[in-house]
Amino acid sequence: MKDVRQEYHAPGLTDADLLADPVEQARRWVDEAIDADLPLANAMTLATVSAHGRPSSRVVLLKGIEDGGFVFFTHHDSRKGEDIAANPNVSFVMFWGPFDRQLIVNGRAEKLPAQQARDYFATRPRGSQLSAAISPQSRPTTRDQLEADMASLAEQYPEGETIPMPDTWGGYRITPEEIQFWHGRPSRLHDRFRYLKQGTTWTRERLAP
Repeated sequence: MKDVRQEYHAPGLTDADLLADPVEQARRWVDEAIDADLPLANAMTLATVSAHGRPSSRVVLLKGIEDGGFVFFTHHDSRKGEDIAANPNVSFVMFWGPFDRQLIVNGRAEKLPAQQARDYFATRPRGSQLSAAISPQSRPTTRDQLEADMASLAEQYPEGETIPMPDTWGGYRITPEEIQFWHGRPSRLHDRFRYLKQGTTWTRERLAP
């Protein structure tokens, strides 16, 4: 691994390239990745910390940027849900290799209203609804048990019938307090800009790579 290297050749990132609102700048980067059909352009690595100070991370999908925050959906009784309930401070990273770009967001997560989660749940594919409804996420189980539970629920709710959203499932909005934009440059002299929330306004500064 020590010999694996990649040079960066994309144009750099300057202060003039950035919007005053970092949430809108983040939206621009995400939209550009989606428009370019990059694989899993909305994937983000979300880090949480438990009540005992133990960190954990996993990839989740960004499903919206609204009301000044970043939205994702999951099980409330999963490890990340339990972590957020005990410690709402979270961090996530999005990396788009073909663009030599990285986005880092630090902030606080809070549950979305249940109706907003139900509205989104209703748009999910049937299979995704079924798996969300039967999954005891982050708990020990077997493949046979999962498939049996899914088949049973599919029989209970035939094709065309509404599958109710489980009470243990819902959404979160991450309200950012710090956002960083990273752009790869030759010789590892990367461009980094950090926005910090100061009351109701944002400040911006360049950081050393």
